[in-house]
Formats: sequence, C-alpha cells, structure tokens
Amino acid sequence: MAANPPSPPTAQASSGTAAGPAFSPLYQQIKALITRSLQTSEWRPGEAIPSETELAVRYRVSQGTVRKAIDELAAENLVLRRQGKGTFVATHAEQQVQYRFLRLVPDTPAKREPVERRLLDCRRVRANAEVARTLDLKAGDPVIQARRLLVFAGRPVVLDDIWLPGSLFKGLTTERLADYRGPLYAFFEAEFGVRTLRAEEKLRATAANAVDASLLAVAEGAPLLSVERRTLTYGDKPVELRRGLYETSNHYYRNELN
Repeated sequence: MAANPPSPPTAQASSGTAAGPAFSPLYQQIKALITRSLQTSEWRPGEAIPSETELAVRYRVSQGTVRKAIDELAAENLVLRRQGKGTFVATHAEQQVQYRFLRLVPDTPAKREPVERRLLDCRRVRANAEVARTLDLKAGDPVIQARRLLVFAGRPVVLDDIWLPGSLFKGLTTERLADYRGPLYAFFEAEFGVRTLRAEEKLRATAANAVDASLLAVAEGAPLLSVERRTLTYGDKPVELRRGLYETSNHYYRNELN
C-alpha cells in the first residue's frame, strides 16, 4: 500500500479552482485518484482493490460516487468485477482479457483455437523516423524490434512485426522472449510492469510479397489483411507498435461497435 494515499477531493476542486481539474464531476475526480493508484502499483494486476465502502471513506464521498467511478474503470477494462468477490485490477493473465486485442475468429464456430507463438527474430535497433513518431520517441532512440508468427491449429495465420521502446523494456533478450509461451501483453505486464490498456488500429487490404508468402504458407500475391496497431498505457503513452499481416481464408476479423 502507498504510505500516503491521495488527498480526497475538496469543494474547491469540484468548483474548478487551481486545487483540482476545472469543472470535473466528482466521480471523475475519484476515477482519476483510483487510476493514479493503479498506475503507481498501489494495487497490482490481479489484486483486489478496496471495497466501495472503504474507498468512499478514504475519499470522503458517497458510495454511489465511488460506484460510478468504478463502473467507468470497468468499462475501460482497467478493473474487473467478480460477483460476490469484489473488484480486481485487470490483468492480461486473465483468460477473458488475454485475447482482448486479438480479434481474429475462425469461420467455423468452435472453442478458441490454441495459439502457438513462434519468435523469428528479435534485436535492438535505432528507431527510424516513422517508428519514432508513432511511439513518441526521437529518431535514433533505441527500440526492440521483433518478428513472430502466430500459428493456429498448425497453420500460420498472423505475421507480426513489433517495435517496443528500449527504455521501457531494458533487459529484454531474444532468449527471454523466445522462452515465454503465453500472450505477449501478459509478459510485458509481469516482467516489465508495462500495462497495455487500449489500442488504436488501422486496417487495409494488401498482397503478400515473396517473404511474407513463404512465412504464411500462401502464394505470392495472395490477399492479406494488414493491421497496424499502436498500444497505449496510462496517460495514453504508446508502448508498442505492431504491424500484422493476417491470412483470412479461414478466419475473419471481428469487432464490436457500441
């Protein structure tokens, strides 16, 4: 637990003076305070946060205000509610969370296919201008560049090229990455304390070049779905650039729009 929990909101903070965010609803202020505790690892991924009653006492607000703040945090996948058990910090180790950003679904309805992850390459390089701009770095800053295949039921389906800020992933080696068999975002969280909270994606159609076709076991020129993803952590800080080629002859990309 943090030695000095954040001060509760005051009347001045609610009225928009220098003491707090201007015109911010009280539940939004509580949400910001809880998020700050998540960001500083006062409550770590997978751990329970204090009850709504305890948080209401801590921040000197009503339980309803706390509940509204937690509702928004749950909607953003920062916390998970468990019936009869409480509210827990979301973690990519959770089954329902670990595939949150993998939107590929088999054409034939079935249980989710097991995914084999094959690391093809991993090296520390200098960011070019485009990678640096996407990751909010300076050109020439160190980044880790990796390439891997996702194999579904023995068939290669996704070819990923990944760039990570070197400053956030010090000590990441080819061996450590190759030895890890689970979801990559769970690895980032457990080994480096980097939580991926949301992602922005760009999708377009493309054709396989000779190298990509060989790795994905398709003909050169075969249609592929190109997915460029930028994943972000607290404060919308980018922590990963990923460019994937998806072979969709037996899968489709599924999204839900609210």
